[in-house]
Amino acid sequence: MAVTLINPPELPVVPIYHQVSMATGSTLIHVAGQVAWEGGDFATQVAQCYRNVGAALAAAGATFADVVKLTAHVVDWTPELMPSLLDGIARASAELGVTIEAPASLFGIVALDVPEHLVELEATAVLD
Repeated sequence: MAVTLINPPELPVVPIYHQVSMATGSTLIHVAGQVAWEGGDFATQVAQCYRNVGAALAAAGATFADVVKLTAHVVDWTPELMPSLLDGIARASAELGVTIEAPASLFGIVALDVPEHLVELEATAVLD
């Protein structure tokens, strides 16, 4: 199976991994966990994570319609954060002109790579 590794120009280059891997055949796309490098409040970071995933998907020729799984990791998650999470998703959906309906998991965690990051979002997509 052939694999293409991609670092979309819209995303930062990370020296230890590529942002996207694409396998041919039944094309399976894995998007590395995306964070909001610019910071901001929780809803703002959620929206930026979705924009970053959208850019990564586009670099692989996919869209949110091709996403089969989203996984969110949220620092210090509590149910009280749900309105802000939904606000961030709504902002990104409106900006990107998409409806995000893929199955998703959310994990409350202690910390991410730097203290400023409040949420990280990863995605898996499939193309015909």
